[in-house]
Amino acid sequence: MTGPKLNEASMIAGERTGTKASAMYLRVSAYKARVVLNLIRGLPVKNADEVLQFSDREVSNDIRKVLASAVANAQHNDEQDPEELFVKACFADEGPTLKRFTPRARGRGNRINKRTCHITIVLGRLDEARLEVVQAREAKRAATGRRRPTAAGTSASRRARVERSRQRASQAKTGGTTAAETQEDQLPAGAHAPLEDGGQPEGYEIKGNADSMLYHLPGTPFYDRTIAEVWFDTPESAEAAGYQLPPSQRDDEDADAIEGAEESASDEAQAARGESAADDEPAADSEDN
Repeated sequence: MTGPKLNEASMIAGERTGTKASAMYLRVSAYKARVVLNLIRGLPVKNADEVLQFSDREVSNDIRKVLASAVANAQHNDEQDPEELFVKACFADEGPTLKRFTPRARGRGNRINKRTCHITIVLGRLDEARLEVVQAREAKRAATGRRRPTAAGTSASRRARVERSRQRASQAKTGGTTAAETQEDQLPAGAHAPLEDGGQPEGYEIKGNADSMLYHLPGTPFYDRTIAEVWFDTPESAEAAGYQLPPSQRDDEDADAIEGAEESASDEAQAARGESAADDEPAADSEDN
């Protein structure tokens, strides 16, 4: 009488301790199969299937098929719930070795051993204490969804962007106020915003730059190189809005005024230097005496 198969967690010969499934004569060594079987031994069926699904070993595909077969046997033959099963035992026995030869130098030949194995998976039902732990863990995982908490304000900003997009779409459908019309309402008198294609409005020939607060007349050196952010109809409208001509294009009166101010400043500086020199002369005479 043969003894019990201890790999099946059975202590009595002939005792059936669980539902099992086997795969015979797999073309892989038992050593390689045992590396993967050690990962799933004792795990619930669902967790074991996840481990096999993301394993890099090629034999994981065969072991996963054996696990699925064992679950099907337990469900249809023993009428057990797959959610309550775990891997009670799993092992790989050595099968027959296929002997092959490869030619070598001087008429010799080397032996090649092509290993095979038999994989067996035994499933059992979880005890009540462990089943409660597994069910509570699955309930918590389903409730949280294993998702990261969103950053504060992210959902609010997304809702705001969606709401603005809906408002623009509704305004476009109903012919509401567009962004260009809103900008035109904020412009001063005698000014006009660029057209939608960036072109020049009719009747407005003066370009204005909002960054430098300068306006450029047609024919001036900077006119063609300036991208108009606002257009004016007359220079008076541009100056009323706070825009000015470039310093190199201002009239002679402004230039004369600037030159006069500079000359007066230089005269004052020279006068101050002359007074300081006159004060120093008596001091020098007194020292000579």
